[in-house]
Formats: sequence, structure tokens, C-alpha cells
Amino acid sequence: MYCSSRETWITVIELTRSSFVFVCSCDSKRAKNAVLSLLPIIGWMRIYRVREWLLGDVVSGISTGLIAIMQGLAFSLLASLPPSYGLYTAFFPMLTYFFLGTSRHISVGSFPVLSLMVGAVVTRLVPDEGPPANITGFEGLTQDQQRVLVASSVTFLMGIFQLAMGVLQVGFIVVYLSDTLVSGFTTAAAVHILVSQLKFVLGLTVPGISGPLSIIYTLEKIFVQITSTNICDLVMSILIMAMVFIVKELNDIYKAKLPVPIPIEVIMTVIACGVSYGFNFEKRYDVEIVGKMVSGYEPPMAPNVEVFQESAVEAFPIAIVGFAVAFSVAKVYSIKHDYTIDGNQELIAFGISNIFGASFRSFAASTALSRTAVQESSGGKTQIAGLISAMMAMIVTVALGFLLEPLPRSVLGALVIVNLKGMLMQFREIPYLWRRDKTECLVWLGTCLGAILLGLDLGLVVGLGVELLTVVFRSQL
Repeated sequence: MYCSSRETWITVIELTRSSFVFVCSCDSKRAKNAVLSLLPIIGWMRIYRVREWLLGDVVSGISTGLIAIMQGLAFSLLASLPPSYGLYTAFFPMLTYFFLGTSRHISVGSFPVLSLMVGAVVTRLVPDEGPPANITGFEGLTQDQQRVLVASSVTFLMGIFQLAMGVLQVGFIVVYLSDTLVSGFTTAAAVHILVSQLKFVLGLTVPGISGPLSIIYTLEKIFVQITSTNICDLVMSILIMAMVFIVKELNDIYKAKLPVPIPIEVIMTVIACGVSYGFNFEKRYDVEIVGKMVSGYEPPMAPNVEVFQESAVEAFPIAIVGFAVAFSVAKVYSIKHDYTIDGNQELIAFGISNIFGASFRSFAASTALSRTAVQESSGGKTQIAGLISAMMAMIVTVALGFLLEPLPRSVLGALVIVNLKGMLMQFREIPYLWRRDKTECLVWLGTCLGAILLGLDLGLVVGLGVELLTVVFRSQL
């Protein structure tokens, strides 16, 4: 009896010990998976092949960094901000995404559609003409400082929305933005961007206008002043657009033979800076230039709560569009290179990236297909390339920004317009959609026309409404 009891106790102890080991093993595995999920950098750094990948990442980072710098300067005009703040957006958000993002190939930074959506809020609260909105934090600030405060506050709120959606595991929300809806929306955004840059290309003074029918009112003001066009700005813009377009087409044709795409935007920017400085375009031909660049980085800045209240309706669509575009691009390259991405983790990564960047005065960050294509095609294997790209933006901000001060703003406008080719060519989808699925064509047209006429924020709502109606009708029929 005693032995039996003793054996029973021994059995119980062994079972308890094995259960304890099993529970500890499960807990440690769960903790490990949680850390790997929150910090994806640990996963891909453990398998990093230094000899095979490092050179490609370095070359890719330099190539992408040059483009990111030019696009940061150009897209800051869309956000109605001084150009130097575009360099902040090419630096700060990438630092956070490097640790938290699950995509190894996307180039994080400014994106024209988001820049334009932020710019609409900026011009509404701090118009070119007339007093700014009655916001407490504006006292004692210049117009540029007020605009930077608005843009960073909107970006901070955008980041909060993205982070909240990621924590609540609602990354599936992007499913409701169909490819047709996104295509129609980005095409409308391209039209808005084109119209917004005409004033720089033509050298005209046109105040920023936001709200429904803003595109009509802007075109009206441009045509009223068309006889005042600055010929120097116009000729320079046409030449740059033609050169960039031709070289980009050649890059596409000979991409299999070129080790890296020719950085034509950088080359033309350097030439334009030199010519503008040598011939003193600002004084001689009354050309508007970039002007004084902010040297170095400013201390962190708290967002303005009143701007939160004024811009909450716009910040949520900006958050959705930023994530939808980034996730769509990341998905393409994850399938191509056979690795997985996590939609909820991407929301967390972009949310924290935008919150962190906004604290240092950057504006809304996502990704751009053109930059990402360069980063991938020039040999980039991991986000080491993105980190090098950010370091290049830092070098320009800290030490070389003064070299860009003579750059005409019309050059930046021309670079923005020529980079719209891909989005504007989406108009060719209309006849294809009409033949394949007339309902999908209706979604595309409804989203595009709604966004063009009513603005991007209301246009997105119209597109979602049209898409939901088509789902209801299909279910009923």
C-alpha cells in the first residue's frame, strides 16, 4: 500500500514537472513569437546574407535616396509646405519602419496623394490670403510655421488612427477598398496634383483652394492670369519634363541591361540649380526659387489638439489611403520574392512611423511605387537599403541643403507632373472595365468623378458608397 502510494506521488510529481516544462515551453514560444511579430527586423536580420545582399542594399539605398530627396522636395509643395520639410519625411518615418515593418522592399516616405490631402487641410486652416483659423497655438508663429504645425498635427492624428486600427486587428478594412476603387481614386488624385502644379510650371501666383469644386475654381484663377505666365519657368519646365520622360522610358526599355536606373531627376535638378545660380534666375527673370533651406533638425514638437478637432474628418481618410497604397505595393513585392507580410503589423508600423515623424515636423508618409520599383530593381533585398536612403536625406538636411536653395520651384513642379504618368495612364482602364464588367466600370467612374469634383476626402466616401450599392444590387439580382 505504501509503495503504491509512493509510486502514485512519483507519477504525480513527474506529470506536474512535465506539465510545468510544457507550459514554460509554450509561454517562451509565445513570447518569442510576440517579439518577432512586433519587431520583424529580428526575423530577417537573422537570415541576412552579408556577402550576397549587402552590396545590393548599399547601391539600392544610394539610388533610392537620391530619388527620395528630389521627391521629398517636390511633394512638399503639394502639402503647401517649405521644401526642406520634405527631407524630414524622407528620414524620420523610415527609421521607425526599419524596425517595425514587415515588407523588405517598399520605400517609405512622401507620397503625392497623401501630400495633396494634407495640403488641402493646411490651405483650409492657413490660407494664402486672409487670416488663419482661430487656433490657440498659432499666436506668434509665421505663416510657414503655422502650416508646419497643421501638417505635423494632421500626420500625428493619422498615425494614431493607423496605430489604433493595427492594435484592434482591423487590417482587413483594406479589403473593402477594391482595386477598381483605388485606381479611380488615385487617377482623380493625379488630376488634382496636375492642376495644383500648373501655377509653379507657369510661374503664377494662385492661392490654394480646398473643398468641393476646388479644382474648377483653381483652373479659373489660372486661366484668368494665363497672360502673366513666366516664360522662363514655362520653357525650363517643358525641357525638364521632356528630358525626364524620355530617359524614364529608356530606363524601362533597357532595365535588363542597366545595373541601376539612370537618376535623371537628380541630374536635371543639379543642372537646374547650377544654371539658376549662374544666371541669377531669381533676380533677372523673376523666377521663384526654393530659397532658404532649414539646416539641421529642430527639437520635437507637440501636436496641436485644436488642429485635431478641425481635421479629424480628413485625417481618417488619409490614414486609410496611406495604408491601402502601402499594403498594395508591399503585397506585390512580397509575392514576387516569396515572403509574407502582416497587414495589422503594417498598420502598427506606419502608425508609429507617422507619429514619430510628425513629432519632428514631417508630414504624412506611405510609399511611392516609383521609388519602391527603383529600390527593388537596383538590387535592394532588405530595409537596409531604406535605412541608407534615409541617411542620405539626413546628410543633405544637415550639410548640403544650401546647394538646393537656387533651385526654381517650377523644376519641382515639373518633376511632380512627369511622375504622374503611371496614375494618369489608368484612364485606359475605362474601356477595358466597360467590356469586362460594367458595374466595376461604374465604381471606377463614380469614385474618379466624385474625387475630382468634391475633393479627395469626400470622393473616397462617394466611391465606397457606390461600391456598397453595387454589392447590394448584385446580391438582389
